[in-house]
Amino acid sequence: MVWLALVLFLAASIAVVRGGRLRNLSDIRLRMWWLLILGFGMQTVTSFFPQESDWAKPTGITLILLSYVPLLIMVIVNRDRPGMWLTGLGILMNFSVIAANGGMPVLEGAAIVAGGFPESVDIAGNYKHLVLDESTHLAFLADVIPLRFIGQGQVISLGDVMLAVGLGQFLEHELRRPVRWFKHGAQAEAGSARRG
Repeated sequence: MVWLALVLFLAASIAVVRGGRLRNLSDIRLRMWWLLILGFGMQTVTSFFPQESDWAKPTGITLILLSYVPLLIMVIVNRDRPGMWLTGLGILMNFSVIAANGGMPVLEGAAIVAGGFPESVDIAGNYKHLVLDESTHLAFLADVIPLRFIGQGQVISLGDVMLAVGLGQFLEHELRRPVRWFKHGAQAEAGSARRG
């Protein structure tokens, strides 16, 4: 996702301009961070499913919906960190619209704009997406926002925006924290001043 990388880059740049330090990246602590890898890993696995198989769509959509569970758990256990509530809201919004429609609806006009105005757009070419129409539930949460950057086009949802803003807020806060001179888990020998 080029657009998400751009948002995080902008957040990091703003943090540095406001006095933040890139060295803080190595000191970011998230409780149960491995749930991120699990959740995104579950979504990545679905991209290898054969599109023509009868089992691919129901299995893929189920796995995508289940992938939001570890992501939401990670957000909940880190809810005291800046940006996590927005991140969680974005995840929940995407989960809701996918669950309500059996896939993420995509506005055809937005896909045409994001694709650089091609003659045709095949939205339903994979089981993850479907065309937004009058039967779509929670249409305002669907992929309706076209983006085009460096020749790459993508249509994103309001949930994606909330997710990106939340992650950007979290990253900006972490980079602006005071530097920890004594890293997490480091031990020092006490009482050296009392010797002699």
